Amino acid sequence: MSFTVAIIGRPNVGKSTLFNRLVGKKLALVDDTPGVTRDRRMADGHIGDLEFKIIDTAGLEDADEDSLEGRMREQTEKAIVEADVSLFLIDSKAGITPTDKSFGQIVRKHSKKIVLVANKMEGKLGEAGYYDAFSLGFGEPVPISAEHGVGMGDLYNALVAAVGEDRAYGTGIYAEDEEEEDDVEFEELELDEHGEEIIPAYDTSKPLRIAIVGRPNAGKSTLINQMVQEERLLTGPEAGITRDSISVEWEYQGRVIKLYDTAGMRRKARIQEKLEKMSVSDGLRAVKYAEVVIIVIDAEIPFEKQDVQIIDLIIREGRAPVIAVNKWDLVEQRQQRLAEIRELSEESLSQVKGLKVMPISGLTGDGLPKLMQAVFDVHEQWNRRIGTSKLNRWLDDIQAHHPPPAVSGRRIRMKYVTQAKARPPTFMAHCTRPESMPASYTRYMVNQIRESFDLWSVPIRLFLRKGDNPYATRKKRR
Repeated sequence: MSFTVAIIGRPNVGKSTLFNRLVGKKLALVDDTPGVTRDRRMADGHIGDLEFKIIDTAGLEDADEDSLEGRMREQTEKAIVEADVSLFLIDSKAGITPTDKSFGQIVRKHSKKIVLVANKMEGKLGEAGYYDAFSLGFGEPVPISAEHGVGMGDLYNALVAAVGEDRAYGTGIYAEDEEEEDDVEFEELELDEHGEEIIPAYDTSKPLRIAIVGRPNAGKSTLINQMVQEERLLTGPEAGITRDSISVEWEYQGRVIKLYDTAGMRRKARIQEKLEKMSVSDGLRAVKYAEVVIIVIDAEIPFEKQDVQIIDLIIREGRAPVIAVNKWDLVEQRQQRLAEIRELSEESLSQVKGLKVMPISGLTGDGLPKLMQAVFDVHEQWNRRIGTSKLNRWLDDIQAHHPPPAVSGRRIRMKYVTQAKARPPTFMAHCTRPESMPASYTRYMVNQIRESFDLWSVPIRLFLRKGDNPYATRKKRR
């Protein structure tokens, strides 16, 4: 049986650095600025053969409950309650502060097991703080340097002692598959006993990865909280609360879903602070590894330039987009407004026909079932494969109806077409003189693929390649 570990402590003691060390990836943003982490983030961690769930938390601060810091503290307290073990981090170079002592009492009250960890023990500067840590009453501190990876063996032993050997070495969790960029080469085809291509059925058993993106204060975190029916992420009137890309596991209609909340994306020219640049980069990384991306836009100010740029980026990355028009509960004359927004989407984003535009309210949950149905529909199209025989019958039909134009008096002849890969649907057409093919005819082919095979709402990639010359390998006659 696996166990869960929460990393807690006041701001800037190295919690996210230790989190990244235990996860083995730079998932959490790390900066010298106190209070970078705001939401709690969970991932799979390990030290050697010891595997566990690890939670990174916001720094504990003494603040009013209604303030942003107070809401951050509430999230941290929830993590302490959830966890089997709390790693209470202190900065050994700074020594024990009144804040450490104050929150030591909170940890003692809520946590099942507590392991005191003295971080930043590289060199001799941390020795005094290490010995001061005994005054907290949690026993002997575990001396480590999260930045340099020192003391991980001692931390390993402390965790095993805290949960017991049976729990520590029971059935472990499995690390998530590495999320790598799609392979650009042809996918290998499966053939049946007659040599016909086997088209795999749409697989709903695998977890579906959904990233939620948009401008600051569009309501992304509120929407995720509504989905999971829990105050899982910090929300509030302040713009830019979310900084890290936080993953949340959710089950909807029997299907496992991973939701990724991201920081609000402003125009590049307005981003000045290093921390905001890091947050946006983290959000772009979440987009790159998502399957479906829900773009949350404000119903009162839809399709500003930044909204269009975000959606264009998602399409260029080859992800499956769904537009969620949030704050629909504030809109009057809804039918007219929805028609206007859908017309705007067609005009502003003509590179993908039939984009799903779904009105929702993240606050009340209205429109959520229709939004998720749109997500499932778009994901199925994004994964769709079309048999080569069907594609070539289609190619014959469109050439008969509208053949490629002649360029410099010579007609371009389309030979055959095949689907190179799905996710997104990518096609390779072989023809004579592909370099001379007008862009207008390529667009025509893409639009015909959408119409003939019901591939609306997703990016389609079409590449032209020169057909093999059967005489290329023969020697010239003398």
